[in-house]
Amino acid sequence: MPCSCKQKKTPSDITTDRYITFDGIDCDGNARILMSYIHKHIDDPQKTNKFWDYFRKKAEGGNGPKPDDLFLIHSNLNQIRELFELYEDSEALALLDVVEIECC
Repeated sequence: MPCSCKQKKTPSDITTDRYITFDGIDCDGNARILMSYIHKHIDDPQKTNKFWDYFRKKAEGGNGPKPDDLFLIHSNLNQIRELFELYEDSEALALLDVVEIECC
């Protein structure tokens, strides 16, 4: 029997993709804004640590190819959420929720 990916599908076999559309969502723009919120905290010497030094270096492309902002955010969602919660940055947390739901 051939692989299911090579079998002809009928309309009843097709399921709805959970990603309906990203049309009209500015994921890259929101990620750029979110990165500015992150830097507002981690660029303050009183708020940074070795992880955020590494994150900053990675964001600048210092540890290999420069990742796009959305990928970097997606890869570090929990640490970013913790940072915003620690400094009670409700505006940044709200945008992080939007980016996580709409773009990640």
